[in-house]
Amino acid sequence: MTKSTKRTLVGLGVLGSFLSLVFGIVTLARTATVTPQVATLMFVALIGLYVGFGILIIVYRLINQLD
Repeated sequence: MTKSTKRTLVGLGVLGSFLSLVFGIVTLARTATVTPQVATLMFVALIGLYVGFGILIIVYRLINQLD
């Protein structure tokens, strides 16, 4: 497996997990299990988690290159 193929598979996995969680949030909002405000808060928190962990991964990789 080449490096670009592996990177593509990881990217597709992250995108798939993100979209499935967004679909779950939308489903909860449509069935009135949660209010629209809570659904919006859940969506913002989800984006924050993905961005935060992305930054952590980038910093980890940069620090490993320093050694």
